[in-house]
This record gives sequence, C-alpha cells and structure tokens, in this order.
Amino acid sequence: MGDTLNIGPVELVVLTFPGTRVSDAAVAALQNVVDRGYVTLLDLVYLAKDADGNVTQVDVDEDLDEVGLAILSIEAKSLISDEDLDVVRDSLEPGTSAAIIVYEETWARQFASTVRDAGGQVALHVQIPRDAVLAAVEAAL
Repeated sequence: MGDTLNIGPVELVVLTFPGTRVSDAAVAALQNVVDRGYVTLLDLVYLAKDADGNVTQVDVDEDLDEVGLAILSIEAKSLISDEDLDVVRDSLEPGTSAAIIVYEETWARQFASTVRDAGGQVALHVQIPRDAVLAAVEAAL
C-alpha cells in the first residue's frame, strides 16, 4: 500500500448471494475496480450457511478458488473482526453465502491526505441507501 500515512477511506461491506458461491460476474466487476486503481482490497472472508444452518468460513489466506474468489488481488491485513463475522453469521439466511470485504478507497488517497494536511477531518460519512436515491431521482423526474 505504500506510505501508510497516506491512506484513503477504508470501508467494510457485506455482499450476500443465494447459494454457496459468490457470483462470477460480481467477482469480475470487483477485480475490475481493483485493476483500475479505484480500490485496494485489504481483507476478505467468505461465509456460507447451508440449509441445516451449518456455516462454512474461508479466510483470505485459504483456498478462495473453491468459492470463486481466487482471481481477486488482496493485500491481506486482518481487518475483519470476530464480532463482524458473528453479526454476519447470525444474519445469514440458510442457503446463502456472503463475502465480507474491507477495502481502501484508493481513488480518494490524495484528497484525504490533502484534507488531513490542512487540519481537516471527516466529521460525518453517511452512505445513502440505493432505494432512497432511486426514490429521490424518480420524484425529481
């Protein structure tokens, strides 16, 4: 990652899918944004819950090929906590899987560094749900 003081925003996201494999198209799209330099993957854990409620976990340093994630370029940093995994395990429906991903918004690295150098800091960071954005766009039409 280079200069550890020059880091963009870091986020954790949980993506869920039906069945026991992450969508190949979703994996390819994620690798595309990594290849373009928009994000750097810092950690990843795969979870799947079978119909009986048994959970399988594959960590980033294990065989990600068996779950369709081997093509991803990941700088493993162990940023996903046991508490994060407990929340996902508890909320995962039987017959579904999840990819828990931590990534740096690499595109914002220089901007974040400039803000910090000017004494600034992030005072609030809110992601607006997609449904709310769509409703607002449709209402404006």
